[in-house]
Amino acid sequence: MAASPHPLSRRTWLAGVLLSSTGLANAQGVVATDSVAVRESKAPPLPEVGSTLHVPQLTLLDGHTIDPLGTSAKATVLYWWASTCPFCALQSPEMQKLWTQLRAKGLQMVTLSVDKTPQEAKAYLVKKGYTFPAAWVSPELHKQFPKPRGLPITLVLDSKGKVLQAEKGQLFAEDVAQLSQWL
Repeated sequence: MAASPHPLSRRTWLAGVLLSSTGLANAQGVVATDSVAVRESKAPPLPEVGSTLHVPQLTLLDGHTIDPLGTSAKATVLYWWASTCPFCALQSPEMQKLWTQLRAKGLQMVTLSVDKTPQEAKAYLVKKGYTFPAAWVSPELHKQFPKPRGLPITLVLDSKGKVLQAEKGQLFAEDVAQLSQWL
């Protein structure tokens, strides 16, 4: 058998190739500590109802800044999504309906894109015609305010940051409509 041209053993090299295909390591077997898969494995669990979260001031994709808890709104809906998430693709139209119907009645909503780049998130919003406020979760924002494990994630917070409702996974139309109970 000919010697492997790769400096690593065949087993190590194959493990690196397999891990790189999942985004966990490159072909040399080096684990990528900032990959989506690694970051997700280290993500905090869904916050408990009744716990309090500190939500930092956010820069929206349109350049405006928003303090999600610095408003007179009774409740704020936070929604983490990605343009590549099939469950988000089903939930996002319902979030848009909620935003359209209730923003004039005091709904505070901030959506948080976990796409790789803000350009991907912006393009998706334009393509779909979504107008809900959206921020991109940059590495810096992720350090300040990490996304809970899973996607999509929907939280409802009161004006002090107390978690009123916490949901992981796709919400159906009737579930999204129920979020209006917190207004």
